[in-house]
Amino acid sequence: MREKLQRFMWGRYGSDQLNRFLMILVLVLLVLSMIFRGPFYFLALAALIYSYFRMFSRNIAKRSAENQWYLRKSMKVRGFFQKKKRELSQLKQYHIYKCPNCKQKIRVPRGRGRIAITCRKCGTEFVKKS
Repeated sequence: MREKLQRFMWGRYGSDQLNRFLMILVLVLLVLSMIFRGPFYFLALAALIYSYFRMFSRNIAKRSAENQWYLRKSMKVRGFFQKKKRELSQLKQYHIYKCPNCKQKIRVPRGRGRIAITCRKCGTEFVKKS
């Protein structure tokens, strides 16, 4: 049986990150359809059908392009949250100020009292409490 499945999948696209996302979306929509009434069940069914269509497709170039598009979009979202996480972890040791002139973010160590901060981008000097 395993060999038959391998022969069937030969030349087909298979699974990728977009398919994993679609499967998670299907599970979430199915749970929502059990809790609430609405179109969640049909949306889950449509996402499942599209996922299987992508998996069994022989047009590998087009499926790969779809996956690359998904990865570009998801990287923007992941990058945003990684940036916020990094900023929150630095708040214990640093104050983060914005330059009043050019709006550049400037990181200053905490506990130094009132200090004069010089923006490296535009050279503006301003005084803040660290």
